[in-house]
Amino acid sequence: MSLKSILAAAGLSVAFALPASAEVVGKVGVDWVGNDIIVEAMTDPDVKGITCHVTYFDRSIIDRLSKGNWFEDPSNNSIACRQTGPIEIGDIDLSQEGEEVFREGLSIIWKSLVVNRIYDKQNDTLVYLVHSRQVVDGSAKMAISTVPLFNQNVVWTSGKPN
Repeated sequence: MSLKSILAAAGLSVAFALPASAEVVGKVGVDWVGNDIIVEAMTDPDVKGITCHVTYFDRSIIDRLSKGNWFEDPSNNSIACRQTGPIEIGDIDLSQEGEEVFREGLSIIWKSLVVNRIYDKQNDTLVYLVHSRQVVDGSAKMAISTVPLFNQNVVWTSGKPN
């Protein structure tokens, strides 16, 4: 097998292992230099019927050049998740840490926007946490959104956890 074939196969396996992707549904200009707030809709790959809207700040080239801090982006993120269809929950991580369901690079190598899903069994609620992950220092800025499952017609494909 050639090196090119091995790299192509590795790329495909990584592509299929990545978390959900998002679609830009809004872009709001906030100043004259071209900085924007981006609004993306993200669906959970293992929970059908839930849509999360995530916002983040997108710095313009003019702002980056004028301030000289090319790779820095603010870590101000927001999230709101709601039921947008019948809920069907697949095989999800039930641990306290939950699992990463979305990741998007906010800079070339330094920072990622991450969404984790946690199942709060005691309150029968899905918790979605958005935060930034940085190579050097983590960010203390975060936001959560919850989707209560109580009294909802929820299908658990692997059976509801006891």
